Parts: sequence; structure tokens; C-alpha cells
Amino acid sequence: MKSMEGDRATQRGLDVLRQGQPQTRRRVPRILRWIVSLCLFAAFMLGVGFLAFATHVATLDTPQDPRKADAIIVLTGGLYRLDAGVNLLNDGKGERLLISGVNPKAGRDDLRLATGGDRKLFSCCVDIDHAALDTIGNAEESGKWMQTHHYNSVILVTNNYHMPRSLLEMRRILRGVEIQPYPVVNTNLSDGSWMTDPDALRVIATEYAKFLAALARGWTGMADGSTTANG
Repeated sequence: MKSMEGDRATQRGLDVLRQGQPQTRRRVPRILRWIVSLCLFAAFMLGVGFLAFATHVATLDTPQDPRKADAIIVLTGGLYRLDAGVNLLNDGKGERLLISGVNPKAGRDDLRLATGGDRKLFSCCVDIDHAALDTIGNAEESGKWMQTHHYNSVILVTNNYHMPRSLLEMRRILRGVEIQPYPVVNTNLSDGSWMTDPDALRVIATEYAKFLAALARGWTGMADGSTTANG
């Protein structure tokens, strides 16, 4: 009798184990499906974000007659940025010009000759920042300069593909300052030709990755520096 009861208990135990095995086998694929779905969704969102970013950058235009501001800031690193900044200063669109991120080997005369600028104009109204090494540094040095001169508005000059990230970093530092974007467009890509141009695609993709990294800095609280208008 005891033997029969023992056999039944053993059988019940085996039945429980058998019932648990299919559940475990079903649970593992479900987790994998969830992970795959999450990865696919993230890739889709990144793709949509890139498309929106590229379209925005490609359709930016250089303003024909920007409003006058207190100052002009040019971020070095791209073609025709310096020329655009000096032209704006010549046209009286700002009282003073800061050229940020200049190679330490390049002096005032080098920049003046490169742009064909007037010697008197460069002597009185152009400041050069050699300290900034990247866009974050551009924003930090620009903030110090704006605070020193008590400026409340600025025209920001950089290339169109660089403008979104530049505005993001500048607005973190120059809180309360009116920033007027002045994108420099070297090649018109508004017709969507960036999709078939490997060089343009590479530049935009690289800048998109940097833009996402800049956003992440803000989300994690790593970008907390600020300069308010009038100090």
C-alpha cells in the first residue's frame, strides 16, 4: 500500500515537472521576441530621427537680411563661415565679432588676410578665441565673451549641418540671450540629393550622432553650465 502511494507521489512530481518545462520553453522565446521588438523599434526611431534631422539641415537657408543684434559669433571649422561673419560685421549687423575655436597658430592678421577684412575693422571690433576645441568649448567661451560685453542678442554663424548642435549647446550656456541662427550653406541639398551623395550623407550622419550625444548630455545632467543675459 505504501509502495503504491509512493509511486503516485512520484508520478505527481514528474507530472509537475513536465508541466513546467513547456512553460519555460515558451517563456524564453517570448523574452527574445520582446528584446528583438525593442531593438527594431529603437532602430526605427533612430531612422525616423535621422530622416527628420537630415531634411531639416538640408532645407536651412542663409538669411538674406538678418535683424541687427548686439554681437556676431562665428564658429570656425567650415568653409565660408569667416567670410559670412566679417560681411555681417561690415554691414553693421552687430557691434562686435567673436571668432571662436581659432587654431592657436593663426593670428589676427592671418584671419584678416584670409577674409580680405579691413585692418581697422579687425583692430577695433574683432575678438579671437583660441581656447575652444569643440562645440562645447565654443559655447563656453562665447558665454564668457557675451557676459563680459553685457550683450543680450547675437547672430550665430556656422554651417547648416552644424547649426542644430551649435544652437543646442549655445542655448544651454546663453540663457536669456536671443540667438539668431545664420546657417552657411555650401551646397544646396534641399532637393534631397544628400541621399545619393556619399560625402553629404557621411557628414550629416556624423553630425546626427554628435547631436544625439549632445542631447544625452542634457538628459543625464552633464550639461549644466549657463550664462544669463547681463551676467
